[in-house]
Amino acid sequence: MNGRPRRALVVGASQAGLSAARALRRLGFDGELTVVGDEEHLPYDRPPLSKQVLAGEWPPERTALLGDADADLDVTWRLGRRAAALDVERRTVSLDDGDDVPYDGLVIACGARPRTLPGTEIVAGVHALRTLDDAVAVRDAVAGGARVLVVGAGFIGAEVAATCREVGAEVTMVEPLPVPLGRVLGEDVGRVVADVHRDHGVDLRTGVGVDRLETADGRVTGAVLADGSTVACDLAVVGIGVVPATGWLEGSGLALDDGVVADATCRAGPGVVVAGDVARWYHRRYGEHVRIEHWDHAIAMGAHAAATLLAGDDALPFEPVPWFWSDQYDRKLMLAGRVQGADEVRVVDGSLDERRFVALYRRGDEVVAALGMNRPAPLARWRARLADRVGWDEAITD
Repeated sequence: MNGRPRRALVVGASQAGLSAARALRRLGFDGELTVVGDEEHLPYDRPPLSKQVLAGEWPPERTALLGDADADLDVTWRLGRRAAALDVERRTVSLDDGDDVPYDGLVIACGARPRTLPGTEIVAGVHALRTLDDAVAVRDAVAGGARVLVVGAGFIGAEVAATCREVGAEVTMVEPLPVPLGRVLGEDVGRVVADVHRDHGVDLRTGVGVDRLETADGRVTGAVLADGSTVACDLAVVGIGVVPATGWLEGSGLALDDGVVADATCRAGPGVVVAGDVARWYHRRYGEHVRIEHWDHAIAMGAHAAATLLAGDDALPFEPVPWFWSDQYDRKLMLAGRVQGADEVRVVDGSLDERRFVALYRRGDEVVAALGMNRPAPLARWRARLADRVGWDEAITD
């Protein structure tokens, strides 16, 4: 089909999908617009789930993303429905209720699903924290000073541990790596994160994994760790990463490899673009296909994917500097850039001992990322400089 689409379908009713829908209308698309989401909820904001919602500071409805500015969005919402199959030739998406939804242009923004501990799918008291319903369930379970086991000390696990401690729960956090976030941020920074949690009363067990969960009457009661030690708990929150939600796309003809593979413009196939956690697109700045799971990224990529869908052959490449933050207690971690494969990490502002610093990450002779802890203004400046590809020697002598 040539020309602009007349029927646009967005699969995914979260941040990336909503951003795509808004951008389509903003860019002049006046055709039929349908958004499919596998949750019953209209789009909501995810960052507050592990913080304000889990802490009971916000009611769930406060996370809603739709506002007065969306009154003219004119979307047909298909909520509580899961995409089951894609037929690229017929340009239809089959839903789990048997309906086939036709499209001229498709935005795949269906996100990712949390990894689970094998054999725990039907064990009561074992939670992920990915959805609004997850956050409400954990919030209710933590009330009254419960004993919480957090499996995984990545960003989600660390935020859950921090919030649970702040509402008075006893928290044990288990991490197979020597320090939290060491693979992402480096061991020196990881040790700072570890010390912050221990100072707030978290029983942090590093260098050890969970061998199995213990249960009674179908409910989790504790865990046996790989070193033979045990942890008693009233609930467990598992934060061991996510996998792109691509199962429904198998056999569609789209390239799948740790996400839906797309070109530099976010195009994955004829009339198909991708955005958000499910997308693995060619990032020209880094010279490779990447997949990024950040909130800010989902918004920007959703809008860019929509623009690509309407632009046809005139579509532009999507090559942002990734941007992410995490709030843990009174510490705010902010990361700009891409740290994978860094050759060196150096603190250039403040100090690790103060827990208030900026660290730069080098790959070759270029600064590829900057991390700040409680240094938002300097980090914002480094984010802007990363977009201009600042050299290492220049950066460390400023």
